[in-house]
Amino acid sequence: MAYPLVAVVGRPNVGKSTFFNKVAGRKISITENRPGVTRDRIYADCEWRGKPFTLVDTGGIELKSDDTMWRHIAKQAEVAVETADVILFFTDGREGITSSDYDVADMLRRCGKPVVLVVNKIDDYSPDKLFEYYALGLGEPFGVSSEHSRGIGDVLDKAVEQFPHGDAEEHDALKIAVVGKPNAGKSSLVNKLLGAERSIVTDIAGTTRDAIDTTFERGGKKYTIIDTAGIRRKRSVDDDVEYYSVLRAFDAVRRADVCLLTVDCNEGLTEQDVKIIGYVHEAGKPSVIVMNKWDTIEKDTHTVQKFEEKLKNDLKFMDYFKSVYVSAKTGQRTDKILALAEEVYAHANFRVPTGALNDLLIDAMRVSEPPSYQGRRMKLYYASQVAVNPPLFALVVNDETLLHFSYKRYLENVIREAYDFSGTPIKVQVRNKKEKE
Repeated sequence: MAYPLVAVVGRPNVGKSTFFNKVAGRKISITENRPGVTRDRIYADCEWRGKPFTLVDTGGIELKSDDTMWRHIAKQAEVAVETADVILFFTDGREGITSSDYDVADMLRRCGKPVVLVVNKIDDYSPDKLFEYYALGLGEPFGVSSEHSRGIGDVLDKAVEQFPHGDAEEHDALKIAVVGKPNAGKSSLVNKLLGAERSIVTDIAGTTRDAIDTTFERGGKKYTIIDTAGIRRKRSVDDDVEYYSVLRAFDAVRRADVCLLTVDCNEGLTEQDVKIIGYVHEAGKPSVIVMNKWDTIEKDTHTVQKFEEKLKNDLKFMDYFKSVYVSAKTGQRTDKILALAEEVYAHANFRVPTGALNDLLIDAMRVSEPPSYQGRRMKLYYASQVAVNPPLFALVVNDETLLHFSYKRYLENVIREAYDFSGTPIKVQVRNKKEKE
């Protein structure tokens, strides 16, 4: 299930990116003392008081500007507002309220989402400095200094209070995001799966501007297909409208249960394809690599094997991948895609019994002992699977610093050899015995 999404919005140069960097714990957004530096949305998974959420940084909103760049920045910020569960509206405590603040406040009141009003750059806090901000009609203002990390906790307390409570509405439709580079045939693939010309299909890259959800039934099962804009390399994104198209695609990955990573067989796996696949891997999403336009490839009995070897070589970080070779144009093997999506999703939600897991790992450590360091060797006390989607395995040991990366990888491979987790990432988490308590 996707984490609650918290969007940071406001006019330019009010300190949104500085706040984002403090909460994210690392310098992700570019911060510079001039407006317009953050032109795209940037995501970071964060946690506050045990509650995980995804924080989204946005470009500044200038709603009444006629400048093309500002119009596009405003559009991608509006996209963030549309998809957010909670909105942090930033204003500047040094400048006071501006007409742009009133414009943005009006937009936010109409959106119907919970809004936390943040007055930034309050270095010397005094309640008197916040009174005028009640005029924005967004409730109690929170005075903070992002630069000096003051008041941030109060803002996050208020934000997490407004997260959706209980179980979110569960949809029985499997959500499948179709992602990849422009012109890889994503829209043609979606049309073939739906059996209808729903997406506009042309030979011009970038036709699909937004992520579009379509729910349908097949074989008594419900699916939601999310068609997305092609994800280009950053330096290739010279049209401002591409910024929010690309980031809608990233948002589609975040919302999806399964991702179809669409690759043009004629081009093979490019550097950009690997980056997109890596993003899906880091997001912990089960996936299927769809090698499209297979009808245009000259083939012999070893062609698939050669392509598979190339995939294995280029995707060493993701050796669990599942692939299928299709033609969206002719329909060749497209009937296998939904079954594969169901399969990898089932693998992502599989649970290994605790007793069996402990027996498996203890046997593996007998076969190949952990390396020793200064006469000390790691000892496993207990293992359990603590989460699914993606599967997360927790190992309780005597000293986590004794577990080398290569040995951790060995244990991951042992789990994969014993249980079928193809198509989904798995994670192994290690902690000391005393931390368990």
